[in-house]
Order: sequence, then structure tokens, then C-alpha cells
Amino acid sequence: MTARKSGSRLETEIERCRSEAQWDKIPELVRQLSAKLISNDDLGELLLGECKLQTYLKENPIKQGTSPRVQRPKLLEVRKHLTAALDRGNLKPDYIQEASLLMAKLCYVEGEYKDALGHYSKVNLDDMQLAGAPVYRLSMIAESYATKGLCLEKVPAASPSLSNKNAGSPASNRSMTEREQEIITCYEKSGDIALLYLQEAEKALSAGIQNRSPKPGPTAQDQELGYFLETGLQRAHVIHFKNGNLTQGVGRFREILRAIETRTTQNLRMTIARQLAEILLRGMCEQSYWSPLEDPPVVSPLDDPTRQGHTHSKSYSLSRRPRVYSGENLFCPQENTEEALLLLLISESMANRDAVLSRIPEHNNDRIISLQSASVVYDLLTIALGRRGQYEMLSECLERAMKFAFEEFHLWYQLALSLMAAGKSARAVKVLKECIRLKPDDPTIPLLAVKLCIGPLHWLDEGECFAKMVIDMGEKAAEFRAKGYLAIGLVYSLKATDASLRSTQEEYQRKALGAFQRAQSLSPTDHLAAFYLALQLAVSRQIPEALGYVRQALQLQGDDVHSLHLLALLLSAQKHYHDALNIIEMALSEYPENFNLLYTKVKLEAMCRGPEEALLTCKHMLQIWKSFYNLTNPSDSGRGSSLLDRAIADRRQLNAMTLPDFSDPETGSVHATSIAASRVEQALSEVASSLQSSAPKHGPLHPWMTLAQIWLHAAEVYIGMSKPAEATACTQEAANLFPTSHNVLYMRGQIAELRGNIDEAKRWYEEALSINPTHVKTMQRLGLILHQLQRYSLSEKVLRDAVQANSHLLSHDRPKVGTSRRTGTTVKRKVVHINPHVTTFLQRLTEFEPNIKTVYVRAFVSTHRARCCGFYRWWFPAVSCLVI
Repeated sequence: MTARKSGSRLETEIERCRSEAQWDKIPELVRQLSAKLISNDDLGELLLGECKLQTYLKENPIKQGTSPRVQRPKLLEVRKHLTAALDRGNLKPDYIQEASLLMAKLCYVEGEYKDALGHYSKVNLDDMQLAGAPVYRLSMIAESYATKGLCLEKVPAASPSLSNKNAGSPASNRSMTEREQEIITCYEKSGDIALLYLQEAEKALSAGIQNRSPKPGPTAQDQELGYFLETGLQRAHVIHFKNGNLTQGVGRFREILRAIETRTTQNLRMTIARQLAEILLRGMCEQSYWSPLEDPPVVSPLDDPTRQGHTHSKSYSLSRRPRVYSGENLFCPQENTEEALLLLLISESMANRDAVLSRIPEHNNDRIISLQSASVVYDLLTIALGRRGQYEMLSECLERAMKFAFEEFHLWYQLALSLMAAGKSARAVKVLKECIRLKPDDPTIPLLAVKLCIGPLHWLDEGECFAKMVIDMGEKAAEFRAKGYLAIGLVYSLKATDASLRSTQEEYQRKALGAFQRAQSLSPTDHLAAFYLALQLAVSRQIPEALGYVRQALQLQGDDVHSLHLLALLLSAQKHYHDALNIIEMALSEYPENFNLLYTKVKLEAMCRGPEEALLTCKHMLQIWKSFYNLTNPSDSGRGSSLLDRAIADRRQLNAMTLPDFSDPETGSVHATSIAASRVEQALSEVASSLQSSAPKHGPLHPWMTLAQIWLHAAEVYIGMSKPAEATACTQEAANLFPTSHNVLYMRGQIAELRGNIDEAKRWYEEALSINPTHVKTMQRLGLILHQLQRYSLSEKVLRDAVQANSHLLSHDRPKVGTSRRTGTTVKRKVVHINPHVTTFLQRLTEFEPNIKTVYVRAFVSTHRARCCGFYRWWFPAVSCLVI
């Protein structure tokens, strides 16, 4: 009884050591086992052979893609032990099967593939039971299926003579297909049983740790898959993809990922999840996608059409299968991008968890591998989230990667780009500074920083520093040196716009002109250089020279919308209105949804063809806006059908429609209840409205600013037609969207003047100036009204402020002798004279643009934003789109 219990204990300990791969303890246990019973010698030979074979493979691992053909002394000892165990015939049937499987594995290691297949044919792997089998036997069976598949790939299907004789015959093709399916089945069985083995091994190890007192020993993290188990898990889908059968390959990926995870398979699962996400993003469309809970389609556009009749179908069944995740309310993706994003977020979480942060030399290789794996995940996340426009989420993911991105340029640069796309410009500039430190010789990085500094941030001094970085690179910057001069030219132009002193403005304008000329000389084939030079000359009132360079820009890039727009404006400045209108119509034939061109067309049509044509264009813009954005006006609630819907639905032109007069309380909008409420609203939102008046809007506000712009253009046309009621209706539609906009208030002042209400007009102009104190046209109208009211001193002050705000229009000052209106004495005062050559340009341009300085204030605006022009810029919000 004591010997039986002792033998049972030894067998249990041996089984545990075999399951946990503790091969160093096997020889001592075999010695104890042989001392108990002589009949255990055969089992000892089996265990010693297995122990030495596994130890050899651990010390000399087989690499993927190699063909082992070696005979070492240790392998000879393994063969001796296994042969002795098999020849005596004293083993139990289960142990005889194990000895045969080990012999087949030894034959594969030695390169004897046919002998290995012979041993497998004697055992018949399919008859081996998985139910109730010890954990180590599950590993042995999984390795045997993988080894059999490897041997089948190595051994040809038939002899060479027979293969050449019957090559291409239907029987030969059928035989090859059946053999291929047998190989895939071996690998799939091996993978399924390997997952089952790993789950059971982790479960047994956890139970053993709980039952035993804590002591040093192997953990699940120390357990390795090994060459054969890893081959069984990865080889099946590789063959599917190699044969062009993406459907089965994706299905195999999903089967592995749905199995309950173990610590041993974490790295493998992350690799498979990343590979599947890449296939879903690059090789699968929404039409060919199927749910993970559904069976794959029999015929799929993903598969190779030449192999449609040779697809592999799973026809085997196992007595035990690996456990899979199940439960209620589990998330199931519905499209390929959704599944890819789920897989990548899981992979990203695993990569962050397993990141190697240590900088000591011993961990250098592990840290590089960890970083490379994470970088691939983040690159795929960039593709997946970029397709959905989820840049905010992408920047958050990349911020989590910063903990192991020390001195890694790629991740820093990806973070900077994601912050730019998410609209976090200030943080993006800080990250770009780090990118410049890591890669100081790359000129594109400071150019991106310039784009942010002089665009949404308006950090002109920082932008100048970044632009000088590119210029100082000299020949290293290559073709980007010209871009650096363009950037610094735009910085100087913006500084000239912000300067209040005329001398400072002239100095910056001179620097800007020189920088653009330098850029044009460095890159004479760049249409942007010629365009910016023409724009700067136009701002400096050098119209003929500007026309020459804008034509040169069009010769280099004939379909550039901004060059065409600038050409039309310059022609209109020379009173060539019909030619300008023809240019606008030609540009609209290429860009029919460009609202900037349509705004200018309204102005030109009002002068060339009459206000009726201009109103028709306004109605056309309303139709474009309705179809392009397909939004619901938030100010329409409570009013039933909006004026927008009425204007579009009515087939008549706007000038033939009867629009409500919102100055009448009975027909007025519910949204604007009273002037007092409007003033309270203005007081509460003065700061926000001033920001709206000076900065371009992004996101959902952009469509509403465009709509308000359209209504204000229509109101201006109605004012020219002396129709205050219709102009009031259009202005009220804009006011419903932006009640405290200085442009809306200015238009209300225009309407009040048209009605003859001078005091009301004065009040509206004063309110507009309280929001935007530098609005020149408002100051001009207010000064004239004050002059009508005989308030000469205040009128003179307002007009002087207007001149000071737009002092770059002046040519020179000179003293002039005159008579004072107050004292009647002769005095010498400085009188401002406008250059006669630019008078026409000024008059015409101020009709198109209420504040000429904003022509180029918002430089480096993205091209896709040019379509949605800013509400507070009339005709040229995106003329400068420097492509870096």
C-alpha cells in the first residue's frame, strides 16, 4: 500500500513537471521511479528521451523558415532512449503513443520527414482522446499536428517522374488540393489544441499555487510557446493568405482572438490583432465585411477568383475545444473600421502595459522591439481614426505613448500632427519644438510651426523665429528655402497689418515685399511665390505690377482659385468690371461651390448687370448652402418655415418676393424680441463676439457664418435697390445667427440711414464700433452722420481714427495753409493726400471688403477651409494657402 501511494505520488509529480516544462527535475524523479519497480525502466527511458529532446530544443531553438537537418550526440542519446522504450513493449498503450510521437518529433528535428510521417501513420493522431487527457499530453498532441503539417509541406506529394507526367491533370490538381487541405487542417487542429493546452496549463498552475505554500518556482510568464506550438497557431492563416483566401484567413484570426486569453499568448494575440486590423483597413471594404458572429461567405470578393472552387472548409471536429469569451451585452463590431479600431485599441493597451522603459544596456534590445511594436500600432491607429476624423482621440492615444517615446522622433511627430488636426495649435507648436530638437536639419518641421503661429495662433514673433530657422539652413533646406522666405514674408505682412504707426507699417511691408521677391527668385516655377508677391504688391497699391505677377502665377497653375480671384479683384480695381466678372464666372465653372467667388460675383453683378442678377446669385448661394451642409437653422424654432426655406422653395427671384419687415413688431422674429434684449445680449457676449469678429471659426460654426454672410450680401443688394424692408429681413436672418456681430450692426445702421433715421443709424454704428473699434467703414459712416448732426469736432476725431486705422492707404503728408473754422485765423496744418493712382482701387476695394487689412490676415489657411469662408471676411479669406 505504501509503495503504491509512493508510486502514485511520483507519477503525479512527474506529470506536473512535464506539464510545467520543468525538465531539469525529470532525471531525479526517474531515478526514484526506477528504484521502486523494475517495470518502470521503460517509462524511465521514455521520460529521459523526452527530457533530453526538450532540453536540446530549448538550448538550440529552431528558427522560423529553417530546415533542421542535424545529428548531434545528444540527439543520438534521445533516439537510444526512445528506441529502448519502444522495442521492449512493456509500456502502456498511452505511453507507447507518446513514445511514437516523440520519435516522430525527433525525426523532424533530424530532417527525416518521411520517417516522421510513418510514425504518425502508426499512431493515428485523430484517435487520440482530448477529454480527460493530462495537460502535458495536450501539448504533445498539438505539437504533433504542427510537426505533421511541417512534414507534409516538406515531402512532395508524389515522385518527380509521376508529377511531371501528370502535371496539370484534374486528378493531379485534386490531389494537390486535398493535400493542401490536409496541411491546413493539421495546423488548425494544432492551433486549437495549443490554445486548449495553454488555458488548462494556466488553470492547473493557478490551482497548484493556491494549494501549495508560496515558494520560488516557474510562473506562467516563464512558460514559452516553443517553435511547434507557435507554428500551429500562426501557420494556418499564413497559408490562407498565401493562397489568396482572405476570407478563411480572417476567420482563423477571429477564432484565435475569441479564445480566452492566457498570459503566454499575450504577445501573440497583440501581433494577430495588429495583423487583422491591417487587413481590415487595407484589404477589406464595407461591402465585403461580415460580422465576427456570422459564418464567412462562401463566395467573397476578397478571395482569389482563380481559386473559388478550391476554398478550404473546416470539416473536422474536436472532442474538446478552447474556451471562448461569451456572455450578455458583448460589443460586436458592425463594420471593418469599427472592428479594426477595437483591435488596435486593445493592442495599444497591451503595448503600453508591456512597454520596456528601462534605459540600461541589458534591456536595449527589448526596448527597441517594444517601441517598434507600439509604433506599428499607432501608425495603424492613425489610419483608422483619421478615416473617421477622430483626431482628438488620436492625440489622446499618442499622448499615452509619450512615456516610452524618449528621443523617438516618429512618435513625437505623429503627436504634433494629430494635435494640429485636432485644433490644439498651441500644444502642437510645443511638440514641434521638440521635433526640431530631435531633427534640426528637417526644414518641414519649422514650416509647420510657422503655419500654426501665423494662422490660428497669430504668434508672429514665434513664427518669425521658425521661418528664420528654415532660411538659416541655407543649401541644406533645398527647395524649402523658398518656402521659408514665403513664410517670413507673410509674417512681415501680418506685422504690417497689426502696426499702428505708418513708418512701422511701411518698414514691414518693404520687408515682406523683399522676402516674396527672394522666394520668387529662388523658386521661379512655384505659383505660390508669384501669387504672394502679387498679393503684397496689391496691398501696397502697385496694381500693374501685381497684375503681371498674378498672370505669371496663373501660367504656372492655371486652375488656382486664389490666383483667379485675385486677378478678378485687380481688374475690378482698374474698373474693368466686365472682365473681372468673366474671370469669376470662369473660376466658378471649376469651383461651383466656392462661396468666396460667389460673394465677389454678387458685387460685380450689382454693378454690371443690375441688382436683380445679384439677387439671383444670392438665391443660388442659399440653394448651394442648403444642399451642401443639409443643416437645420437653430433660430427657426418657434417660427415655422424659415426665410431660407421660403426663399429656396419660391421659384421667383428674391427681388420679386415679399419678405417680412422685421422692423414691424407684428411680423418681427420671435428670436429678437426687443432692442433692449438685444443690448443685454450684446453686453453679455461682447468678448465672445469680438473674438468671432476677428478669428476664423472651425467646426460646426463655420456653416452658420457662411449662411449669415449670404444674408448680409443680399441685404446689401436690397439697400442698393432702396428696399429697407427686404434688407431688414435679410439682416435679421444673419442677426438670428450672430446677434452681436459688428457686420450685422453695421448693416442695421445702413438700413436706418436708408429709412432716414439718423439717430438710430448713429446708435447702430456706435454699437458696431464697441465690438470692433477698427472697422473702417463703420467709422466712415459714423463720421459722416456726425457731420450731418453738426458735431464737427467728434466727426473729425472719428474720421482721423479711420485714417489712422487704415494709414497704409496714404501716400504722403504735407503742410497746407488754410483758414480755421473756429477762429477764422490763418493756420498751417498737415493735410493728408491720397495717392491719385490708388484712389480708384481704394474705392472699389472697400466696396468688396469692409476692412482691407483682413485680406491676408489669416494666412496659411487649409485649402479645405477655403470653401467655408469666415463670416467676418467678405471676399478673400483664404487667398494664402501655402502648401508645405
